[in-house]
Amino acid sequence: MLRVSSFLGACALVVLALGALACEAQGPAPGASIDGQKLEFVVLLSRHGVRSPTAGAADYSAYSAAPWPKWNVKPGYLTDHGFQLMKLFGAYDRAQLAGEGLFSATGCKDAAHASFYADSDERTRETGKAMAEGLFPGCAPKIGGLPQGTPDALFHPLEAHITSVDPELAVAAIAGSIGGNANNPTEAFRAQLTELDGILSKCGDPATPTDRQSILDIPAILTPGSEDHLAELRGPLSTASTLTENILLEYTEGMDASDVGWGCVNGANLRSLIDLHTAASDISQRPEPIARVQASNLLHQIVLSLSQAATQKPVAGAISRVNDRALFLIGHDSNLASVAGALGLHWIADGRADDTPPGGALVFELWQSADGKNSVRVYYTTQTLEQMRAASVLSSKNPPVRVPVFVPGCSHADLSCSFKDFELVLEQSTSGRAP
Repeated sequence: MLRVSSFLGACALVVLALGALACEAQGPAPGASIDGQKLEFVVLLSRHGVRSPTAGAADYSAYSAAPWPKWNVKPGYLTDHGFQLMKLFGAYDRAQLAGEGLFSATGCKDAAHASFYADSDERTRETGKAMAEGLFPGCAPKIGGLPQGTPDALFHPLEAHITSVDPELAVAAIAGSIGGNANNPTEAFRAQLTELDGILSKCGDPATPTDRQSILDIPAILTPGSEDHLAELRGPLSTASTLTENILLEYTEGMDASDVGWGCVNGANLRSLIDLHTAASDISQRPEPIARVQASNLLHQIVLSLSQAATQKPVAGAISRVNDRALFLIGHDSNLASVAGALGLHWIADGRADDTPPGGALVFELWQSADGKNSVRVYYTTQTLEQMRAASVLSSKNPPVRVPVFVPGCSHADLSCSFKDFELVLEQSTSGRAP
C-alpha cells in the first residue's frame, strides 16, 4: 500500500489567504520509513469486488422503461471481471508491501505470514481468493470463513442474532439525522433523483410500452428494520440507491457503453449519481447507535489483531497469527460504512466523498519507532472507476487512489495515533459487541 509521510515532514504546509492549509501528501520511496518508524503489520478491511445486482432484472423493471442488461452470473455473485480486478489489486498490494519491507517481492514463503477471512457470501469468498492469488500467485493460501450462506457475526451481528438491538433508538437516530421528516432526503437530493428518473424513463429502447413507476412517486417512510437492518428509510432515495449502484456495477464491469444506464451514463455523471447511494448508506449505516452495533465485532477484531502484532504474544480471539504481517478481512460496503460511522471517519477518493465502491478498503497500519513505541495510521484505498472499467494493471505509474484518514479522538497533526489512544477509541466504539 502507498505510504503517506508526515504532514510536518515531506509535505509542505502552505498558508493560504483564507487561513486554510494546503498540502499534497507524498509517500517515501519503497523500503523507507516514516520519521524513523518501521511498518510492522497491516489490517485491510475490504469490500468485495464487482458483482451482479443482488436481484434479477424483473425486480428493477418497474422503475425503467427499457429492460435492464443481462449478467452472466447469478444475482449477487462476483463476476469474472470482478475477480480479475481484485487479483490486480492484490498484486499491487504485494509489490507495495514488499517495498515496505513486510513481504518479499515474490515467492510463497510469506503466504504463511498473512491471514485471509471472508464473509460467507459467494462474492466475498471469491474476492478473498482473488486477492490471495494476486498477493501470492501459485501459493493458494487458505481463505477463512464460515460455510457459504451461514450468517457470520463478524460481518452481520444482527442477522446472526448475537447482539441486542434497540430499534426505537435506531429509528430515532435516523430521524434525528434527517430533520425528523422521511421526505427531507427526497428534497435534499431532488436534483439527482430527477436526473436518475429521467434516465430510467427516457433512455434505452423499450421492448414494449410499460406503466413505469417514477421513483419520485414512492412514498417515503422510516420504520424499524428487519434481518440485517436496525431501521430502514424507504422511499425515493433508498430505491435510487439500489438502482444507481446497479448502473455503477454496469460501468465497472466494463459493459458496452450502450448497456451502462442504457447509453445515458458515463464516468462523469455517474460520479454525481452515485451520491444517491452514498447518501442512503450514510443515513442507514453511519448514525452512531446503529454503527456501534453493526461494526463492534469488526472493530474488536481489528483491536485484537493489532494488539497481537504489537506485543508479539497470542491474543485470544484474534483471527491473525502471532507471526502474521497482514490480515485481510473481506466484507461489504455496509461494513465499511458502519466502521466509518462508529469511528467518525471520512474521506474523499476518486472525486467522491465517503463512497465505498467494489474493492474499496480501509487500511489500518501498525508502525513501530526505534524506541519500541507503536502507532497506527489509517487510509482508504480504491481503484478508480475507470481503472475498474478497463481492468487496468496497477503500478507505481498507475496506482489506485489512496488517501489518509483522520481518526477523531486519537489522530495527531501527522495523522498518526499512538497505539494506546487508538486502542481506547476502538474499545469505546464496541459497546454493541456481543460477549
